[in-house]
Amino acid sequence: MQNVTAVAHRGDPYRVRENTIDSLRSALDQGADAVEVDVRLTGDGVPVLLHDETLKRLWEHDRPLRSLSAAEVRGLTDGGVPTLAQALAATEGSRLMIDLPGTRTAREAGRVVDAVREAGARDRVYYCAGAEEMLAVRAADPAAEIALTRTTLAPARPALLDAVRPRWLNYRFSLVDHALAARVHHDGYLLSVWTPDTRRSMRRLIDLGVDAITTNRIDTLCAVRKAG
Repeated sequence: MQNVTAVAHRGDPYRVRENTIDSLRSALDQGADAVEVDVRLTGDGVPVLLHDETLKRLWEHDRPLRSLSAAEVRGLTDGGVPTLAQALAATEGSRLMIDLPGTRTAREAGRVVDAVREAGARDRVYYCAGAEEMLAVRAADPAAEIALTRTTLAPARPALLDAVRPRWLNYRFSLVDHALAARVHHDGYLLSVWTPDTRRSMRRLIDLGVDAITTNRIDTLCAVRKAG
């Protein structure tokens, strides 16, 4: 088996609450090559790690993140929701894949890009999401490394690819077969997939030649990769 890049989805969520510093560290301890995190902006424009629009699911506060300052988020979660700056510090030396749900303007993306730049982490960070979000990132940072997320088998429009200039195409794992893998590589892109959590699915994808797998079970993926 090839040395596929093992990416931990939101850290190590089956062991530790997702998108927390402890979850990121646990994933790296399990052997992850990179950690994927979700980043949104607080009401006062601070990038923090949170997948949902509200704190309800993880933190039992039905408050929209956009209505809260970073200080209020810290108080409501007892510091459990880290800032992007804290996450970058905690993963120093490792790759971080930043997913940007809901970040659709260059100004919003710029807040995230600025935090990465201020941390001196541009060389180990890459960004993923759909077309609108990645166009915003490209506008904010012409040199950013981008994984353009695809949720259908339809090829991306050439004009979109020219505008986003992704290094990766990032597909839902169930869509990937030999033909798709061959097409992506023929077109000069790296192929990443999300989020298979069974050994069978992981082995199938590795055999297809994918370049990176994002999973909730990073320990399983590392074991499959090691077994060859």
